[in-house]
Amino acid sequence: MNNLLEVKDLKKYFPLKSDKLFSREKPMLKAVDGVSFSVKKGETLGLVGESGCGKSTTGRVILKLLEPTAGEIFFKGENITSYKGERLRKLRKEMQLIFQDPYASLNPRKVIEKTIAEPMKIFGIPKEERLKKVEEMMERVGLSSYHKQRYPHEFSGGQRQRIGIARSLVLEPELIVCDEPVSALDVSIQAQVINLMEDLQREFNLTYIFIAHDLSVVHHTSDRVAVMYLGEIVEIGEVHELYTDPKHPYTQALLSAIPEANPYAEKDRIILKGDLPSPQNPPSGCKFHTRCPFSEEICLLKRPTLKQVSRSGQMAACHFVKEVVERETSGMLSESAYK
Repeated sequence: MNNLLEVKDLKKYFPLKSDKLFSREKPMLKAVDGVSFSVKKGETLGLVGESGCGKSTTGRVILKLLEPTAGEIFFKGENITSYKGERLRKLRKEMQLIFQDPYASLNPRKVIEKTIAEPMKIFGIPKEERLKKVEEMMERVGLSSYHKQRYPHEFSGGQRQRIGIARSLVLEPELIVCDEPVSALDVSIQAQVINLMEDLQREFNLTYIFIAHDLSVVHHTSDRVAVMYLGEIVEIGEVHELYTDPKHPYTQALLSAIPEANPYAEKDRIILKGDLPSPQNPPSGCKFHTRCPFSEEICLLKRPTLKQVSRSGQMAACHFVKEVVERETSGMLSESAYK
């Protein structure tokens, strides 16, 4: 199976105001700092991490909604990093975004028929074809045709997200970046929207990058998962292996925070020490060393690279993968080790 998308050493820095009046060096917020991964056609890659780790920025840079500071983006084998103007406009048909807030992403002054039809209008699709496509897509996402003359405020949160999904699909894209698409919805509605997205993926052969902070949702939706910390990917692998056998201490801490459905099951909660460092001034070497119980001198000096740590292709960026796994399997990890 060929890669639909490939990202190499992607960086996105945002300039900040300097406190020093005559300083030559401008301070930078390193939102995305050297991210590399690939996504195969038809699969779902989950992108997880704490708030502020750079997940959403990564998605927007891939879609060229933000210009990358450095790195390369390959889509269907073509380098689209420098695409601008008409070339970028045509690319929009193949790459779409589902927003986090279904209400803020809809124009409150437009009926949803116009909202869903807008992308087709931009690309010059005839009116009759637009109207027919709108009705077909509304029905496909679970909305009735009589809803098309209503405004966004007349719908529930789940219905508004269905409208957003319909708008993303009318141009028949191949890649969709889902930016926390269910985090603003009630838990009961989340399952319905996720099931809908999975049905649409099978029907239209879609490829998803599923950005979320809810690890349970990502476990259910994804084929592979990439874990981000301070703008970097620290672990990536097949979803079942990553959830059952995490190789990075940060991934272990994240997974320990997933609520256990069985009230009688015992589960050790890993509490990380300290606070999340600022992306404006990240730690040297391994960015996680300030909160890691395995940290040694090499972690302060040398930045670890993603390397393969299992036969299935799981990768982790840690100097002490072997030691981390041994301590986890031997039951030596405890809450006190992380405090």
